[in-house]
Amino acid sequence: MVAYHSRAEPGTGYAMDDVFKALADVSRRRLLDSLRDRNGQSLRELCAGLDMARQSVSKHLAVLESAGLVTTARRGREKLHYLDAAPINAVADRWINRYDRDRAGALADLKTALEQTPMDTGTNPFVYTTYIRTTPERLWQALTEPAFTRRYWGHAFESDWEKGSPVVWAGAGGRISHPEQIVLDAQPGRRLSYTWHTFTPEWAEASGLPQDVLDRIAGERRSKVTFEIEPAGELVKLTVVHDDLEAGGTLRELISQGWPSVLSSLKTLLETGEPLPEPAR
Repeated sequence: MVAYHSRAEPGTGYAMDDVFKALADVSRRRLLDSLRDRNGQSLRELCAGLDMARQSVSKHLAVLESAGLVTTARRGREKLHYLDAAPINAVADRWINRYDRDRAGALADLKTALEQTPMDTGTNPFVYTTYIRTTPERLWQALTEPAFTRRYWGHAFESDWEKGSPVVWAGAGGRISHPEQIVLDAQPGRRLSYTWHTFTPEWAEASGLPQDVLDRIAGERRSKVTFEIEPAGELVKLTVVHDDLEAGGTLRELISQGWPSVLSSLKTLLETGEPLPEPAR
C-alpha cells in the first residue's frame, strides 16, 4: 500500500519532490513509457519487455508507486501495474505558472505524453488515483447510495450491490438498465466493480452528445469499472480502473475527461459537504 505523503504540496495531494525524483531516472521513465503503451502489466511482463533485472524493476516500481505515478491492483495471483498521470496533472496545475516558459513547456510535454492514448491492440485501461479525507465506510456509501451519487455525479445508482445484480442509472436521461449492466464484485469498504452503463438516445441527449458520438460508443464493446479502496493513514486511497476499453476508442476519450471531474467532485463532497458546482454548458 502506498502511504499518503504528509509533505504534499497544497492543492495537489502529492509531494512534488518525490514526483520529480521519480522522473529523473531514465529507467523509471522507460517503465512509465512501457505502461503508457500497454497499461496493466505484471512484474514479469515489465521485466521481459524492458530487458531489466527483476530486482531493479521492483526497486524502480517502488519509487514510482511512492510518488503516485504507478498504482497497482491484484488480479488473481498477479499484481498488475498501472500508469497514473494524476500527480503530473496535479503538479502541472498547481505549479506550472511558477516555472519559466521553457520549463513549463517541458512539463506540459510530459503531461501530454503520459495522457496520450497509444495506438495498440490492448484494452488500454484508464487508471486514476486520489486520496480523500474520509473513511472506507463513508466512501463506500458515496459510491453506492443513490442520495450520494446523485449529488456529485448527477445520477442515482440503484442496486442491492450483490454480485450479479443489476445496476440501474437514474438521472436526467431517464432510467438506464440492461441485462449486461450488472455488479461484478462488491466487498463493502474494500472493492466495487460493475459493468459500465448502456448508452441510450435519452442519455446522450441529456448529456449533450451528438448522434455520431453516440453511434460510435454504442458500437464499442462493454467496459467495466473497478474501485479499489485502501486506508492510508488519516486518508483513504481510491483507485479507479476502467478497463475492457477499445484502444483508441471514443469511450476511452470521453471517460478520460469525465472521471477526473467526477472524482474531484466526490472528494470535495466528502471533505467539505458540498460537491463541485456543475460547469456551465
